[in-house]
Amino acid sequence: MNRLPEDIETRLKAAAPSGLAFEKATDANGVTVAWAELANRDELVPVAAALRDLGVRLSMTTATQPTAPEEEEEEEPEEGAEAVEKPEKEPKLTFGGTLDDGSSYKLAYHFDLGGDTLTVFAYVPKGGEIDSLTPLFRTADWGEREMMELYDLHVRNHPDPRRLFIDPAIEPAVFERLIPYSTLVNASSTKGLWDKIAAARKEAV
Repeated sequence: MNRLPEDIETRLKAAAPSGLAFEKATDANGVTVAWAELANRDELVPVAAALRDLGVRLSMTTATQPTAPEEEEEEEPEEGAEAVEKPEKEPKLTFGGTLDDGSSYKLAYHFDLGGDTLTVFAYVPKGGEIDSLTPLFRTADWGEREMMELYDLHVRNHPDPRRLFIDPAIEPAVFERLIPYSTLVNASSTKGLWDKIAAARKEAV
């Protein structure tokens, strides 16, 4: 059974020359779990291609919108002390330089090879784009479509970018607003389905 090779970090860094932060841990049973953060989201496809050449499978994709880091409280000057003008704070950034202010997205691509797992992270600013992995992994299809219907981001070159679950009448980026679930999925269609099932059961009796 193939597992993640010992030189996996070297292979990934060769596919992502802009930079890659890598960690891995192997347990007592020899199972390895690894994480790789991309400095440049445009290098996701070369990294995924390098992984495909190893025979990995893409098991899942997830997207989140991490909350902004908490601001540090500023100390009040002592009474009578002269006020000192403080320099403007630098904005907080993710690895690779995407703004980390609660508006950007963290995309996670979970790969498996013989029980070893590797999660590749890419950061996308609000309204930004990332390339589709469907040409390499068909399993990326629904996960990428879900990303697009939930958040204000676009997956470039996706072969079928239609919505999966959310009513087309609802504006995009629904996870950035509070909307009742029944409205999102147009629950009237669900009720209609159950009415049909109930009617069919009565006929069967």
